Amino acid sequence: MLWGAAQGGALELRQDENGGARLRGRFPYNAEAILGDGPGARRIEVIAARAFAARIEAGEEIHLLSGHDYQKPLASTTAGTLTLRDGESGLELEARIDPGTTWARDFLEAHRAGLIRGLSPGFRVTPDGERIEARGGDLRRTITAANLFELSAVTRPAYSDAQIEARNWTPGEHSPESGLMRALNRWRA
Repeated sequence: MLWGAAQGGALELRQDENGGARLRGRFPYNAEAILGDGPGARRIEVIAARAFAARIEAGEEIHLLSGHDYQKPLASTTAGTLTLRDGESGLELEARIDPGTTWARDFLEAHRAGLIRGLSPGFRVTPDGERIEARGGDLRRTITAANLFELSAVTRPAYSDAQIEARNWTPGEHSPESGLMRALNRWRA
């Protein structure tokens, strides 16, 4: 599974009348993320508009988690506590968080303290759901279709509009002899 994220300030929290909280967030599409800037080519990733549409439109279960941990669910579409709106400029979410679990209370307190502000999607790229191209000294990966499984509240989103650092990519099929494949293999964790 891959993760990407939207930068601090992406999550807005409001107190609910029942002691819970309402959380709003936005993951922007078409924003560049520089995932590697070491020797050789920079690695740039872009998630295209509506790349996550398939599972959202199909009404599949998608979770809101604390820190990509399925043991710390905060809301879900099937529970009726997570609503997603997918548009051309970004993916918006609204969640109702009940503080009835220790991890939900911990998340709410960490957010109030300004420690957790980022939003990061967990997804798998579909076959033929990416384009990889060389541009000057850069390698650019554009994700055009991916199965979204979860969104997470995180401390360090990695794009300039997102912050997560570790990625493990399994690029589309390429000939092992191709120079592009050799370059992509250097990106893997």
